[in-house]
Amino acid sequence: MSDIIHTAAPPRIERSGTATKTYAIFIGLGLVLLLVAPLFFYPIFLMKLLCFALFACAFNLLLGYTGLLSFGHATFFGGAAYFTAHVVKVWGLSPELGILVGAFGAAVLGLIMGFFAIRRQGIYFAMITLALSQMFFFFCLQAEFTHGEDGIQSVPRGHLFGFIDLSETTNMYYFVLAVFLIGMAIIWRFINSPFGMILKSIRENEQRAISLGYSVSRYKLGAFVTSAALAGLAGGTKALVFQFATLTDVGWQMSGEVILMTLLGGIGTLIGPIFGAGLVVALQNYLATSEFPVTIITGVVFMVCVLLFRRGLIGEFYASRLGRKLGFEHRR
Repeated sequence: MSDIIHTAAPPRIERSGTATKTYAIFIGLGLVLLLVAPLFFYPIFLMKLLCFALFACAFNLLLGYTGLLSFGHATFFGGAAYFTAHVVKVWGLSPELGILVGAFGAAVLGLIMGFFAIRRQGIYFAMITLALSQMFFFFCLQAEFTHGEDGIQSVPRGHLFGFIDLSETTNMYYFVLAVFLIGMAIIWRFINSPFGMILKSIRENEQRAISLGYSVSRYKLGAFVTSAALAGLAGGTKALVFQFATLTDVGWQMSGEVILMTLLGGIGTLIGPIFGAGLVVALQNYLATSEFPVTIITGVVFMVCVLLFRRGLIGEFYASRLGRKLGFEHRR
């Protein structure tokens, strides 16, 4: 039986002491860079990047570690943005409670959508998520609390814990950074837990997982809801950063963007979607005033990455000689 279980789940590679030190050094450098980044870059740009990086990592939790391609993740991102904006502006809730309400609302949406979507596989699963996402889009277009095409505007950032003024850009940045780090910690713990190992076995060989007695549908639904909640965490935070929530957040284009970010960075890697999100957001930000359409440049970058970097930027680095020497690993 132990041999069968070992075959069903992808083997884990024990990291050497050198690899562990490498990970610790990279994490430490990343934290230092994030802490000092506002001194060199526009804070609003950085906050947008962090929100979309968390969104992409939440999506990668479903695609990269469970093998489920969703075309409807904008529902959770944009839905949470609407929920957070509404409860903060209309109900007067504090920003931290508003974000939690947004994440909870996204989890509920994920439970409803996932209940129907996980009954199918492959392209049928993707099409069901897209159809349900479009239904939610038209709901947001007609619902009274979303204000239709105008969206919810002038959302107050409020005071964190009652005394930290988030209208100060620096305070808001470090709050967004804290949310991002908490979300990444949850994702890391999730994929390295026994639950995450079972999800990887389902991704590799679903029929073998079923034969071992696992309730595959429940695990898929759990992954779907967790991914939705984390996407909602990103969406709610984004609503506070820009102080509005609009139909753009729930449109199918948003679902396409997060897929693009994940593919560019590297599916099934923890930090790949962060780099993918950074690339896409940077292109959108710095080419916004250019006469050349940003979408064309993004498309060209995507084609180049697909042709030359089949595993994504970080995935190819992990698979390179230097990446293997440093102890990194990549699961296709």
